[in-house]
Amino acid sequence: PCRSLHGHNRLLTSQIISHYESINQCKKELPEYFNFASDVLDEWSRLEKDGRKPANPAFWWVNEEGEEVKWSFEELGFLSRKAANILSQTCGLQRGDRVIAVLPRVPEWWLLNVACMRTGIIFIPGTSQLTAKDILYRLQASKAKCIITSDTLAPAVESVVSDCPTVKSKLIVGKGNRDGWLNLKELL
Repeated sequence: PCRSLHGHNRLLTSQIISHYESINQCKKELPEYFNFASDVLDEWSRLEKDGRKPANPAFWWVNEEGEEVKWSFEELGFLSRKAANILSQTCGLQRGDRVIAVLPRVPEWWLLNVACMRTGIIFIPGTSQLTAKDILYRLQASKAKCIITSDTLAPAVESVVSDCPTVKSKLIVGKGNRDGWLNLKELL
């Protein structure tokens, strides 16, 4: 028995708990490899595309000025694949490499998070309140190969990145360009 919500069947809480209990008791086989981006997001995108799932937003972001960004599952999947290609091809990152993202919670933050899931790159989030000293510590401790930040925080990164030999690429999320930085929005 399922409940109908907005005309679509939803599992009851008891069914979800039962599913997890059966996994814990080894009655259900877990997949050898699980990737949220390809196993869940891409599946929902396919269901949406086939008309078996309504086109509800997978992502809906609103800032203080009321500007909105809405992505369907198909759009989020497409954009996250593009971002994954930027990380792996343009930046030369591989599965297990680390990326530090020092960004406010802009749409690109979530996009990069999903792109990292998709590729197996380790996403290390950092608050936009980090100082240059904080950024230096995180870059050195994590041995990150890439840093992603906003145009306002780029000067703090530039002041310390010469002391971080593992950093091979720098991505900026913003409208402007900086020498030595790749612009994520332009690459997308």
